[in-house]
Amino acid sequence: MASYTAAVPLSLTRRIIFGRDPRRTAVRVIALAGVAFITFTWLLTPIRTQGDSMLPTYRSDTFNLVNRLSYAVGRPSRGDIVAIRLAGPSVVYVKRIVGLPGERVTFVKGVLHVNGTPLDEPYVRHRRAWDTPELTLSPQEYYVVGDNRGMPAGGHSFGAVDRGRILGKVLF
Repeated sequence: MASYTAAVPLSLTRRIIFGRDPRRTAVRVIALAGVAFITFTWLLTPIRTQGDSMLPTYRSDTFNLVNRLSYAVGRPSRGDIVAIRLAGPSVVYVKRIVGLPGERVTFVKGVLHVNGTPLDEPYVRHRRAWDTPELTLSPQEYYVVGDNRGMPAGGHSFGAVDRGRILGKVLF
């Protein structure tokens, strides 16, 4: 019994990989690489979340993108989920902004108070009785905290953060 193997001519293989005009293909590849480099270096920063502080909004070990241009013109708003730079653009915390510059922020028995008024937070499902001293934010500070308030306060990183450390708004 004879076996049949179809051999693809070398010229057809090159044309499939490089196209009919290899120079044009090279220019396209370089342009695409340049656009991808600019996009994922300065516009959208990929991050991977780790930890449970943002449950149920974000699960641990999920892939997200940070829009670094989101605050180029405007200012962060209450409720925005942001990436906060720790050591370079790839080591970040993901937290929700709950306090704006100049506001007074405190936790009383697990309920967040802003300027003495309890804040309605429908995204918080579980709470522990956190109590913190009142903090007045400076003109360049925002108060950030995770959505999972069922964790002990000691297991959470939260508090005032300088505007310059906010990398951008988390997209997914």
